[in-house]
Amino acid sequence: MSSPQTTPAPPSGQRPGIVRQLGRRKSITSMIKDTEDANSQELRRTFGVFQLTMISVGATLGTGILVILGEAVPIAGPGVWIAFILAGITALLSAVSYAEMAGMVPVSGSSYSYTYATLGEGVAWVCGWCLVLEYAVSVAAVAVGAADYVNETLRIFGFELPPALASGPDQPGGVINLPALIVVVLATILLMRGAKESGVVNTIIVFVKIGILVFFSIVAFTAFKAGNFEPLLPMGAAGVTAAASIVFFSYIGFDAASTAGEEAKNPKRDLPRAIILSMVIVTSMYVLVAVTAIGAREWQWFETSTAPLVQIVHEITQSNFAVFLFAASSVLAIFSVVITVLYGQSRILLTMSRDGMVPRFFGVVSPRTGTPLIGTLVTGTLVAITAALIPLGELANATSIGTLFAFCLVNVAVIYLRVTKPELERSFKAPLGYTIPILGALACAFLMLNLSGITWAVFGIWMLVGVLIYFAYSRRHSRVGTMSDADYRTSLSA
Repeated sequence: MSSPQTTPAPPSGQRPGIVRQLGRRKSITSMIKDTEDANSQELRRTFGVFQLTMISVGATLGTGILVILGEAVPIAGPGVWIAFILAGITALLSAVSYAEMAGMVPVSGSSYSYTYATLGEGVAWVCGWCLVLEYAVSVAAVAVGAADYVNETLRIFGFELPPALASGPDQPGGVINLPALIVVVLATILLMRGAKESGVVNTIIVFVKIGILVFFSIVAFTAFKAGNFEPLLPMGAAGVTAAASIVFFSYIGFDAASTAGEEAKNPKRDLPRAIILSMVIVTSMYVLVAVTAIGAREWQWFETSTAPLVQIVHEITQSNFAVFLFAASSVLAIFSVVITVLYGQSRILLTMSRDGMVPRFFGVVSPRTGTPLIGTLVTGTLVAITAALIPLGELANATSIGTLFAFCLVNVAVIYLRVTKPELERSFKAPLGYTIPILGALACAFLMLNLSGITWAVFGIWMLVGVLIYFAYSRRHSRVGTMSDADYRTSLSA
């Protein structure tokens, strides 16, 4: 295995002051050069626009409907579909900004790389730390939701997991969420085998879960009652906006495509197309399923449901085969999300490792598999432990706030580059001038404000830990931070 390129730290007297270092930027030219360097050219360019779209859809489609719908309906009422639209619009605005940045900075690292190139090391670290929260915690949250669907599948055959193995210690009798643990472990093993192989599996599963969601919509429509939508907003507009903040968790996956910049055949052309196309597909499916689910059952019914879609299929069809097919396919759908989001997490850490912001082993790429083997293993192990022990609700909320903050920074970065670097080549440019990135930043901030005080407290603690890690490790090992002033100026002008 080879190690990422690093720069020895100079004597402490040559290191820039903290304020100057926090403001240091990594030029887009140097980012692209890093990906072309002999020591960095081990990730294989195997993805076209179709595969990138499948990565994005695979990381997104399914989570909000299969995992979080039951928690969102009691908050929003029958208007939960409006919450999905609000969250989708917010995500789409940010997706357009992501598409513009991905065309200019076609490397792994997603919004971490984008903010490093525009807003400096301090903001980049904050963004990267938010992405660690977003990806790792969302994988755990989605995996936790797998337990209910595994149980529904087992019940067809007269079996059921004992409480000790079906949930974490937060539930009565719970010890460990075994299905969540197994899902993450299997995804980690598959990712360690290679990106191309896991991409093929993901594409197959994406088509499977689109099929099961269409199947559900057809079944639910046979029991559709327009009266279930009255009153549309029993908790008022506040309930819908609060639910939108929670279900935004469902849209985190689209930026997984942008983490594949170094494995895309033509990233400047294909990344923008894949990101926007995936958002259209996902939002359409979410609204369709949410509307048919509410049409099939009164909104109060969802308060006691653990796996609402599969229960609706069972109550309407009374067919064990149909329930088994849907529940088993749902587990595959959840597995698809875990694969693609865990993939994105490993690529974020790989990029941060190259910059010296996290330990070097996250950037070690296996010449045999072309993947960051050790980083994937470490990340998968930590996520598996989290999924096995932490409840879904807290994980989903923590994911939403970290994601919204990172997306807000990307919108700001687009505005910054429009002002300071108008001459940069843009393979895609968000239309309507500054309107879309401004609205995207404001929408993200609005949804963040609708999250609970506990979620904000967890986010604050997470950010405090990130600050401590930056000063204890990242500041001393940062490649950009250890450059002399002359070298730094040269890197910016290259």
